[in-house]
Amino acid sequence: MAEQRPPGATLQVGRVGRPHGLDGSFYVTAPRPRLLAVGARVNVAGRSAEVVRRAGTDRHPIVRLHGVEDRDQAQGLRGLALTVEARSAPVLGEDEWWAHELEGCEVYDGARRVGVVARMIEYPSCEALEVKREEGADLLVPMVKDAIRSVRVAERRIEIDLGFVEEEPSRAQTRPREVRDGD
Repeated sequence: MAEQRPPGATLQVGRVGRPHGLDGSFYVTAPRPRLLAVGARVNVAGRSAEVVRRAGTDRHPIVRLHGVEDRDQAQGLRGLALTVEARSAPVLGEDEWWAHELEGCEVYDGARRVGVVARMIEYPSCEALEVKREEGADLLVPMVKDAIRSVRVAERRIEIDLGFVEEEPSRAQTRPREVRDGD
């Protein structure tokens, strides 16, 4: 469920990438496409500007901001964060969260602490949580009902089914014996 948004809170919608063309358009890296619609107001370099052009794809959007008129101006913004006021972002539905809401949440499988969410990664098939463990390799937890039992953002706690996420060593090493005629 959507978070309570404190006054003045911002959401990062991406970073200014390389320029595209001569009119001041640029690619957005690490985008949140829902927040980059034509008419949206974004903040960059300490000022607010309206998105006047949106092209490309959701994975590789191209935008132009009012007041950024040429390639050199776009290049001057390269690498800077694009943000929006959190209160202007769309309200998310039940069982939807912004990535920053989940980052830092502790992850448990029942009483067993698994680790802490480092970030959310977007894959073509689904999003996944990258969980930093105290010991061992990082764990990727797909954001699917079979893997995630519950998310309680207010408590900073996520319950997962570790059996769904990890392959049991005994299952990986034990293969069924092939049965042949005459055995």
